[in-house]
Amino acid sequence: MLKEKKRVTYNDYLTLPEEKRYEIMEGELFMVPAPDFYHQIVSGNIEFPLMEFVKKRNLGIVVDAPVDVVLSSEDVLQPDILFITRERRHIITKKNVSGAPDLVIEILSPSTQERDKLVKRDIYSKYGVKEYWIVDPVGKNIEVMTIGSKGYTLHAIFLNDEVLTSPLIQGFSLPLKEVFASF
Repeated sequence: MLKEKKRVTYNDYLTLPEEKRYEIMEGELFMVPAPDFYHQIVSGNIEFPLMEFVKKRNLGIVVDAPVDVVLSSEDVLQPDILFITRERRHIITKKNVSGAPDLVIEILSPSTQERDKLVKRDIYSKYGVKEYWIVDPVGKNIEVMTIGSKGYTLHAIFLNDEVLTSPLIQGFSLPLKEVFASF
């Protein structure tokens, strides 16, 4: 006889040890391993220019992991980087982000690649994240997707020698050579 898996909720999640990072996707609990060094370099190379651009123009707020994004009691994620517009700051609480950020950026790691490209993409789309970037440090490219009535559509795949632009954050540009620069 097969035993049915217990679905995990945000209340269960809150009882987990704080020294580890976790995510809940469709009621299933995942431990998130610490990212490698290059992942963190790439993250900073995206986050800091984005944060500077957003802050100078008072567009909203940019933060990086770990921060809980509570989309439902059974979907709690920790995106690598997220942006919330000034108009939607009300979704930010002392403990978490309660609702869909406007932009979510996930940086692929070997252990999370499939989840980021498929499961998380579907979850972010379901809850209305307007723009989703998938950053591939190995392939040195960034896939930018925008939400539509039937889920995400591909805006563009920016390669290492190109400059990324965001449909959501008008005027923002990011040279990928700087994102994927060696340390």
